[in-house]
Amino acid sequence: MDESRFKFTKTKVQALPIPEQGRVTYHDTENPKLKLWVRPSGVKSFFLYRRVDGKPERIFIGRFPDFTVDKARRKAEELNGEISKGENPNDDKRKKRKTYNLQNLYDEYFKNHVQLNKKPERNAETYYRLYLSQWKNRKIDNLKNPEIRRWFAKLGAEISPATANKALGLLKAIYNKGIEWGIVAVNGNPCIGIKKFPEVKRERFLQADELPRFFKALAEEPNDTARDYFLISLLTGARRSNVLAMRWQDVNLARATWTIPKTKNGEPHTVPLVKVAVDLLTERKNLRANQFIINQAGELEDTGKESPWVFPGTGKTGHLMEPKKAWARILERAEIQQLRIHDLRRSLGSWQAATGASLSIIGKTLAHKNVSTTAIYARLNLDPVRDAMNKATDAMFEAAQVKQEAEVLEMEN
Repeated sequence: MDESRFKFTKTKVQALPIPEQGRVTYHDTENPKLKLWVRPSGVKSFFLYRRVDGKPERIFIGRFPDFTVDKARRKAEELNGEISKGENPNDDKRKKRKTYNLQNLYDEYFKNHVQLNKKPERNAETYYRLYLSQWKNRKIDNLKNPEIRRWFAKLGAEISPATANKALGLLKAIYNKGIEWGIVAVNGNPCIGIKKFPEVKRERFLQADELPRFFKALAEEPNDTARDYFLISLLTGARRSNVLAMRWQDVNLARATWTIPKTKNGEPHTVPLVKVAVDLLTERKNLRANQFIINQAGELEDTGKESPWVFPGTGKTGHLMEPKKAWARILERAEIQQLRIHDLRRSLGSWQAATGASLSIIGKTLAHKNVSTTAIYARLNLDPVRDAMNKATDAMFEAAQVKQEAEVLEMEN
């Protein structure tokens, strides 16, 4: 029996083994022209394989599981329809492949992936502008792996490993989407095989001795929008991008909840609001500001409409963008060093762990999908560790019948 031929289903495709080397091709018995490639990397890709104008053509459809089996079959039928009309679906892709530069590919990525999936735009724009736009006029098939390796190593040494990893991740994602859309050749990603730098996970959060100074400095902050943003970030443990884009329509003060429509893991998340957060948001809603824009003359203009954002701003998004200057002022007044805005999220999880909350509760609070992501909070605070060590050493000394009081012995000359 030929095990490479079977009716594609989600369960069967998920269970396919990963080859150690080379790609393995599987054939759908329901649509014999629909094929699936499985690579050693674990990537599973759907293709339509048939003759067009007498020549064999392999037309990329999409990657599993982003493309489900049913979606792949529907796309295959759609492509068959185009071919029956005398069209070759690969012709347009080949044209783009020859003419597209990196800027063209990034524009497609930004429009059809970042904006379409409502991902944080600022990260992609910033990393592209700072680290990738140097190649904006280069043809997409002209960027080669050795050049990317040299650039990646230099960026890691001169800026930071974390920055280099993020820039490489963006470039790799742009090309992967290009492959998915058939604009880039299947093996055309120049980032293949480049391993990211190992990163040390930050374990910084607000310590007990820093909290009084932090809250005092926060209360003295003249920018009330930034001040409230920082406090809500701490009280909810939500990601920066979600708090910045917090909308009044997603806040239910009567139920004390805030529903984030889409989190980093792609799912909605309902955040319980503690009383302090409800009071703060109630006050902000009672003093709800109008929405301002920058007009063509470069001047601040009041639209006369109430802002839909909890933390309105004057930029193109309409909401507050990360207020770094206000954050720097607060840290300076509080005499706190090396604390990032993101550490406010980590602080809530850390204090939950320190006060006995289970990892499942912390994970639910922070919308973690993976338990291993939450596990770090169990070791951020040293007090529980110290308590356990004290109990262990007490038990050891008790078992050995040794007094723990230090004795000063007189040394003989």
